[in-house]
Amino acid sequence: MKIGIYGGTFDPPHLGHMEAARAALEQLNLDRLLIIPDCEPPHKDLSAEAASPQQRLAMAALMADGLGPRAEASDLEIRREGKSYTADTVEQLHEQFPDDELWLLMGTDMFLTVQNWYQPERIFQYAGVAAFARREEDTQALFAEQSKYLEETFHARTTVVDLPKVVEIASRDLRRMLASEWTGGNVDPAQYLWTPVYGYILQEGLFGTKAELKHLSDKHLRAVSYAMVKAKRLPHIRGTEETAVALARFWGADPEKARRAAILHDCTKYWELEPQVALCDQAGVPLDPLERTSPKLLHSKTGAILARDRFGEPDDVYEAIFCHTTGKPGMTTLDKILYLADYMEPNRDFDGVEELRRLVWEDLDQAMVLGLEMSVEDLQGRGVEVHRNTWDALEELRRVPR
Repeated sequence: MKIGIYGGTFDPPHLGHMEAARAALEQLNLDRLLIIPDCEPPHKDLSAEAASPQQRLAMAALMADGLGPRAEASDLEIRREGKSYTADTVEQLHEQFPDDELWLLMGTDMFLTVQNWYQPERIFQYAGVAAFARREEDTQALFAEQSKYLEETFHARTTVVDLPKVVEIASRDLRRMLASEWTGGNVDPAQYLWTPVYGYILQEGLFGTKAELKHLSDKHLRAVSYAMVKAKRLPHIRGTEETAVALARFWGADPEKARRAAILHDCTKYWELEPQVALCDQAGVPLDPLERTSPKLLHSKTGAILARDRFGEPDDVYEAIFCHTTGKPGMTTLDKILYLADYMEPNRDFDGVEELRRLVWEDLDQAMVLGLEMSVEDLQGRGVEVHRNTWDALEELRRVPR
């Protein structure tokens, strides 16, 4: 394999880091990219407001998730503790991947001074160096001269990664920007951050941010929710929000409540079973035997609990999220809108979805009947037990006069 090594403090990782990583993945044709936050950077002291190593690792993991399956965050340097010397890292990775080709990624400024790093000969023994070029002149005289010097002195392998999109921001400036957002700053830090990373910062209260989780704007609620799920889930959540708002406006429900229910409806989708059961027990939500063994069923309940208790959403938003997976008897218009928006948003693709999309604008109850019937058919076809709330909702709606 060809493995890229992208180290740094990542305090926080921003879109500049992300664009550079994406360019390296494509131009170097990497099979794997390791994003490695350092424990203690050897060349500088961490700022007083720095995130903890574990928080920086969590943000790096969110960024890696946004880059696709070839990228991942590694805790190698954090586990090693102490000063994070690149020479130690590449040697350790060589021992772990002895038959693979390692490429160390770095900016042009670092590339021009890498010979002054701790034991540079060990770096070049185990890895090639790929320098990010921000400007055309980076790839000309300076790069050629430095490449020649490194090759003659260390027998180094070098190459360049051209950055087609440059995001000009320094992490220290971004930290100031994040803090000033809550004291009247006029520059939006979100434009420099992958949305889930921004949401994580808000949820953790990093870098002087002062978001009140029970009073978040739609933008901030969206970011925090996105930080709690996998990147592959984001198109579905966006599609559900768009569809729920449109349906709410058409059928006379509150569009803002529909929006916020949709934003949060899958926020615990990736929780393991045990913490979901524990949260339900703590909140006094009774669970039947089927629910106690099914994270897929539980995420609607735990998502509803967080929506109400952590994010301050009202009871009708809580109820809509609570029943969006199974349905239930006595569903309100908002309940039905979220259930159907989740089921038929634009990214869904299954037999019958186009008929559902047509019917939902004509008869909301009959659209619910069709959606519930298709859900029952799908579950039974896969040998999965159908929850009693689904059967009860279907029986009730079939009796509704047309």
